[in-house]
Amino acid sequence: PSGSPRAAAAPRLQYLLEPLHAVVHTQRGATATLPCVLRALPRGYRVRWSKVEAASYAESVIVVTNGLAHKSYGPLSPRASLRQRHRFDASLTIANVALEDEGRYRCQLLNGLEDESVSLVLHLEGVVFPYQTSTGRYQFNYDEAKRACEQQDSRLATYQQLYTAWTEGLDWCNAGWVLDGTVHYPVLEAREPCGGGALPPGLRTYGARDKQRDRFDAFCFTSVLKGTSCEAPMAPKCGAGGTRVPPHVPTAPGHVYFVRGQLSFDEAVRACRSRGAALAKVGQLYAAWRFSRLDRCDGGWLADGSVRYPIARARPRCGGLLQPGVRSFGFPDKRRRSYGTYCFASM
Repeated sequence: PSGSPRAAAAPRLQYLLEPLHAVVHTQRGATATLPCVLRALPRGYRVRWSKVEAASYAESVIVVTNGLAHKSYGPLSPRASLRQRHRFDASLTIANVALEDEGRYRCQLLNGLEDESVSLVLHLEGVVFPYQTSTGRYQFNYDEAKRACEQQDSRLATYQQLYTAWTEGLDWCNAGWVLDGTVHYPVLEAREPCGGGALPPGLRTYGARDKQRDRFDAFCFTSVLKGTSCEAPMAPKCGAGGTRVPPHVPTAPGHVYFVRGQLSFDEAVRACRSRGAALAKVGQLYAAWRFSRLDRCDGGWLADGSVRYPIARARPRCGGLLQPGVRSFGFPDKRRRSYGTYCFASM
């Protein structure tokens, strides 16, 4: 027949079952299972699990098994194991899921000429936030941006995470690094100070940049905290579903909570420490806002020296903006005694 040849169809899996769902949704701290089940056991086979690293696109081996015994590799090895509910089960279980575990995984059956594989994505529920230093915007090279996010209980966001955040309402004019070394900024409402009013809304891109020389902000990603709480001591209202608690006392460890006062930064440090807690990090405040609807109109010190407050229910007298979010007063003089503090009591 005339015309261009059709692309060859993907070979039908002979030994591996196609997963019912290609994306596994989870949260930080949970246990996640990536399914990989054999329909038959070929002779002399092995199963290899690997992860495709977003920053380099290289594959890192996690587990190799011959059906009787398995060996683990790399930094995931203490938390990764095979489920092995039955002799056809080669599913991978990851305990205490961490931020860096999100991504694409491959279960590969190695059987000489009949090798085949299935691919799955581990997706963490999370929130993306822009981050810059106290000295202003565009101060990070790529490695500094990675460290800055890690110091705030987060990691550099992937392009897909930033894109999802844009679809959910993130609008930010400053460009920032993402995990693959490219630079972008999300625009919902086109305007002159943000790339020009003639351009359509979207995730604007600077493309790949020099990781050592070029400097931008960072887009960080964090996920739910174990025990993240909506409790806000002495607050008249604490978001949807929140509860009141006695003054300055979180009901359980692992919570972000607010301490009232007219405190300097050093006094805020001592106020949290005296309660067996520490100043909350920016990522921890975002997680409490996003997943537990922490809602306060009070500015509070955070560990990086910034002052912020989380708004789950936007109202005119609480920042004036129509959208929920984490508002920022920037990085005030640390001697200024004008704010309370947000503390984090760990598990």
